[in-house]
Amino acid sequence: MPQIQLTPAQRKEHRAQAHHLAPVVFIGNDGLTDAVTREADLALKAHGLIKIRVFSDDRVARDQMLQTLADSLNAAPIQHIGKLLILWRPVEEKSKTVDDERGAAPRDVKVLKFSSRGGQRPQVKTVRVLGNQRLTPGGTVKRAKTQQKSVKKSQSN
Repeated sequence: MPQIQLTPAQRKEHRAQAHHLAPVVFIGNDGLTDAVTREADLALKAHGLIKIRVFSDDRVARDQMLQTLADSLNAAPIQHIGKLLILWRPVEEKSKTVDDERGAAPRDVKVLKFSSRGGQRPQVKTVRVLGNQRLTPGGTVKRAKTQQKSVKKSQSN
């Protein structure tokens, strides 16, 4: 697979974003192995922009590793500075499917219950809210109301 080609402006933007990142993949004395390539692929799938630290003193070998990783993972080489390599690949968007009959997935919400007396701490209570329920400002869980269709609109169709 060929690597992704970026403009200098895009490369500059990705370098700025990668500045604060910590290395997530490390290449040891064995060099570029299949396990390292797999880990780099998983990190690119999860993050999109990754730093790789190479524990080798040979600059030419590090440059070759960057090009090999970029070609094999269909990624763009962003920067090679010292013993750090930076790769970027666009993250694939996951399509969220919600079953219309079931609604959204349940979620846990923290509710604060304040005391009527002044000096006491509020109680923290975790409440599970299902897809067909809503949380009121008072902290109680109610079923969501189904939207009513107007009689006139249903007759005209």
